[in-house]
Order: sequence, then C-alpha cells, then structure tokens
Amino acid sequence: QVQLVESGGGLVQTGGSLRLSCEASGRTFSSAAMGWFRQVPGKEREFVAAIGGVGWSERENYADSVKGRFTISRDIDKKMLYLQMVSLQPGDTAVYYCVASDGPRPQARAGSYAYWGQGTQVTVSS
Repeated sequence: QVQLVESGGGLVQTGGSLRLSCEASGRTFSSAAMGWFRQVPGKEREFVAAIGGVGWSERENYADSVKGRFTISRDIDKKMLYLQMVSLQPGDTAVYYCVASDGPRPQARAGSYAYWGQGTQVTVSS
C-alpha cells in the first residue's frame, strides 16, 4: 500500500522559513515525478512545485508565485521529498500535500498525480 506522509508544517511569521518533508512507502518512486500542492478552505488545490523522475530532462517545475522562494528536492535512497520554503508570506498559508505520479514528468496538473498524502498545515502570520 502506497503511503505519503508529510511533516514539518507549523506556524511561522512573515519572512520566516519552513522545511516540509514527505516520506514515501509502499513502492519505489525514483522514476516517477513527485511534488507539492496546497489548498486553502473553499479554494481549489493549487500547484506549488514538482520534481521529475530520475533521468527525466525537466528536473523541476515551480508555480510562478513561489519561484525564487521555494526549492523542491528529493532523496531517492531515503524515499524522501522536501520543500524548503523561505520568505514566507501570509498568502502561503494553506494545507500542503505531497503527491506522487506514475510517470516521470513534473506536471502542474493535480490529475497527473495518483497518490496524495494527508497534508500538513502551514500558517504564516502577518
């Protein structure tokens, strides 16, 4: 059974930093794209960042709203996915979800990802 478990969320002040982690289990995702989405109550899930499978030419993909502030990375051996977030703003407040695909392309469409974690709350105070 595939499981994605997020951790690292919390409360931070504007301008602060957080590092989200996602532990994958149940299968190997080294050749598959993984990523992060976020959601605010009452709104659709929003793409944040994705990283391609090993060997895929397009390594990373970011939403314009987080470019230059967020960095996605993965540790294949540890089956971990990370999202380093700096210069956080109140608009970044959301539940952040770890996702994994069956394919290698780091796409921005939610429907491209078959596997979703339960989410971790990030709150940025002003």
